[in-house]
Amino acid sequence: MLVELFKGFYLAGRHVYRAVFKNGMVTVQYPEVRRSQPVFFRGRHRLQRYADGLERCVGCALCAAVCPSEAIYLEAKENQPENRVSPGERYAEIYQIHLLRCIFCGFCEEACPEEAIVMGPVYELASDRRTDFISQKDDMLDPPEKGFGDYHVYDPYISHVTPESDKEAKADPWALSS
Repeated sequence: MLVELFKGFYLAGRHVYRAVFKNGMVTVQYPEVRRSQPVFFRGRHRLQRYADGLERCVGCALCAAVCPSEAIYLEAKENQPENRVSPGERYAEIYQIHLLRCIFCGFCEEACPEEAIVMGPVYELASDRRTDFISQKDDMLDPPEKGFGDYHVYDPYISHVTPESDKEAKADPWALSS
């Protein structure tokens, strides 16, 4: 039992020695320098639009049904022919996500048949008021001029890790990618 304990101490000490004396410690100057996020990063939610400005969300509420923490609240309303909001029969009149409940699992993104909700690269969610953690539809909706935007297609069955990035991550997971 003591042998395993000392093996663990040796391994941890070896990693600390390499980080401090061999490679040098890497400190990210956070507000000025931001790390690039991987393709599959799940940050703050975004609601996308079509290129013509119509909302992609058709108010089906599959995202709310699949959410394990019940963080999504949605009320659908019928589309009017003279004032179309989305291409479907309905649209989400009220769309809210409670970010303190959300576990950022990405199930909502996977369940959406219209690819309306995506998990964006924004990870700065700090606030001093609880009401700021309830994202409203207007906060999440992309502006009309953005259109569909630069949405990356992430296929979980295809590896997005290149041999170079895997080698860099294993060498020093806290180092900045340059």
